[in-house]
Amino acid sequence: MKTIFDKSIAGCTSCQVFDERFTEAPHIETRLLRKAPAALPELPEGEVVRHFTQLSRQNYSVDTHFYPLGSCTMKYNPKACEVAAALDGFTRVHPVWPQFLGGDLLTQGSLEVLYEAERMLSAVTGMAETTLQPMAGAHGELTGTMIMAAYHRDRGNEKDHIIIPDSAHGTNPASAALAGYKIVTIPSDDNGMMDFDAFCAAVNEKTAGVMLTSPNTVGVFNHRIAEIAEVIHGVDGLMYYDGANMNAILGRCKPGSMGFDICHLNLHKTFATPHGGGGPGSGPVGVVEKLRAFLPVSRVEKRDDGTYRLWYDEPKSIGYIAPFYGNFGVIIKAYAYLLMLGRTGLRDVSDMAVLNANYMQHRLSPVYKAVAKKYCMHECVFSGAPFKEYGVHTLDIAKGLIDRGYHPPTIYFPLNVEEAIMIEPTETESRETLDAFCDAMLEIAEVAKNNPESLHAAPISTPVSRLNEVAAARNMVLTVPDRHTNA
Repeated sequence: MKTIFDKSIAGCTSCQVFDERFTEAPHIETRLLRKAPAALPELPEGEVVRHFTQLSRQNYSVDTHFYPLGSCTMKYNPKACEVAAALDGFTRVHPVWPQFLGGDLLTQGSLEVLYEAERMLSAVTGMAETTLQPMAGAHGELTGTMIMAAYHRDRGNEKDHIIIPDSAHGTNPASAALAGYKIVTIPSDDNGMMDFDAFCAAVNEKTAGVMLTSPNTVGVFNHRIAEIAEVIHGVDGLMYYDGANMNAILGRCKPGSMGFDICHLNLHKTFATPHGGGGPGSGPVGVVEKLRAFLPVSRVEKRDDGTYRLWYDEPKSIGYIAPFYGNFGVIIKAYAYLLMLGRTGLRDVSDMAVLNANYMQHRLSPVYKAVAKKYCMHECVFSGAPFKEYGVHTLDIAKGLIDRGYHPPTIYFPLNVEEAIMIEPTETESRETLDAFCDAMLEIAEVAKNNPESLHAAPISTPVSRLNEVAAARNMVLTVPDRHTNA
């Protein structure tokens, strides 16, 4: 695959700028000037456009392909939400305005969106109050565990560890450790849930809380949450809900009603912001009433006269955790999405997501080993271990999918499943799309038995074929033209 430097033709130019502003060169100190011209590619404008258009077509996205990443909710998001977030009234508001004297009255629309979004997300999660400030899911986890620590300090509790099951997202233990806690890991039982007996044995007066994802990363809903909450609350611990998999329970049940005290959401997964590519994200955190005082500042308040303002006078707050009010554009998209779907629409999301995952699990289970004993929630997890006898691993199956036009699902996660394949089909995929993907998976299973070598060579349809991923990560070699010699 040629780079744009490979395509460079000496002497070619893209355009000439005729502007009186550029006729007289500004004065630049000699020490700041280049000693040789920059080695930039030289191409006609049309070739530049074609080069970058061709590059963009080599990417996968939810707008071009089925994107079945497990635990990542890569679903289609309404473009109407993008339009709402791009309205001039939102994009041209300076983020400092509400902090000026009287500035809040000039930004009432934006403050109202923040206030109403907090109310809506509190209703969805069953929490008393929500902060929109965390900039991503992991940032929400850190905020939540900091609130947990502030609560225990305020009560004089001497807590030193948080309990986390082995199926948790990797950010859970990282966030808990950053908040100053040791991690106690609980293994999963034969049903894919946190082993209840091992959990009970680990709980003591030093337990600050437990972090649970339910449904968890193997797509199983923990039906013992009420019992877990009773045990944790019995030692004045707190229940933390990792809402990364909220797509499975929207409109069906609320973390607050299940006994959780803290809950974070991933707006960029569940509520209409395209996920992936490094952001922007948004990880609002909801808390029950007894934790309201520890939320970060600033807070958005509604005055008695119906106007809105920012409020900072919260002496027990954990303080500032993000600039301004979080990722405002992502919050607007979530707000528009909630208004568009309403209570019934949100319930339809979870219904269809769970139905699609179970349909896919039913179709693939005769060939691939499903982890869930019976039904799964919004994602289904399989083990590719049965294909090891043919010399085929999960990585080979994933690469084979690329040649069939699909972005690979999540593989080798969760870590407690051998040769794991995690697929999250989402509610926005049609039955035709699910069938086509299942057909490809079943075809690959046949190829694995009869022609495993062909899978070892996959992908063969991409500009770059199979990489040695370990070597690529450990021995990175970047090739950049020399600035001075153009070599």
